[in-house]
Amino acid sequence: MCLLQQLTRSYLLKMRVKKQKRHRRAVRFYTACFGFREPFKIFCDGTFVHHLVVNRITPADTALTNILGAPVKLFTTRCVLAELKSLGASYQEALNAANNLFTARCDHETRKSAEDCITEVIGEKNSEHFFVATQDADLRRSLQKIPGVPVIFGLRNALFLEQPSSFQREFAKSSEEERLHMTDLEYNMLRQNKKRRLSDDKQGDSSDASEEKIDDVSQVQIINTNVKRNGSDVKDKVRFKRKKAKGPNPLSVKKKKKKSGDTNFTTSGKENKNGEGTVRSRKRSRKRSRKNVVEGNA
Repeated sequence: MCLLQQLTRSYLLKMRVKKQKRHRRAVRFYTACFGFREPFKIFCDGTFVHHLVVNRITPADTALTNILGAPVKLFTTRCVLAELKSLGASYQEALNAANNLFTARCDHETRKSAEDCITEVIGEKNSEHFFVATQDADLRRSLQKIPGVPVIFGLRNALFLEQPSSFQREFAKSSEEERLHMTDLEYNMLRQNKKRRLSDDKQGDSSDASEEKIDDVSQVQIINTNVKRNGSDVKDKVRFKRKKAKGPNPLSVKKKKKKSGDTNFTTSGKENKNGEGTVRSRKRSRKRSRKNVVEGNA
């Protein structure tokens, strides 16, 4: 018995995972091809609200969030509320639950059936990006023929998102191919831009040619001025300043030696103040004094 329970649990878990993958794949299709964005808007009719109340699928927004994997907002219309009210006391609880939903604008002065109201609100392209939640099989089949209308329905205590129909997939494929190709309006706009660019380029070339003529005239004037200056047809050449040779560095040159007849200077180059003969250096006097001492010893 325990083994059987484990097998049933594992089977149900696998089926739940497959169901979630299927739903997420369908949601990605509608978001990528038809521009659905979070939070998703769910258009609920009276049959779907009554199914939620009978099977105790509460809170409804949490159950729908688990299916779509994103936050949701639940909407209904005045026509749907009026239809629930006309059904009597058996639908009173569903009417009370529907009154708590957001009211979508339908602009119907006189009450219409829920099916007609939903088809008019959805229109031909579902510009408001509604998910339609209904238990009406005929309405579900008719909505699958409109591009970009995902349908939600309930089965006992579970909710399901129908897979995109073949018509919706073909419409998405054809619209994607149309996006890749250029429309007639875009082609005409491209041709006009190309013509404008060509005309701008021609104007730019003419302005460049006029500027070149002005430059040629200015060069001729410069040549004429040069002819007037030199008296010949040869232009003045640019004359660079030549560096003249300068004298040697005075610090690197040796000083000239003074002759014997010149004024007496000391070995340091200073003149003797006493006016006497030249003063010999101490080194010479020391050398001579040593010689005298040697001669005296001999």
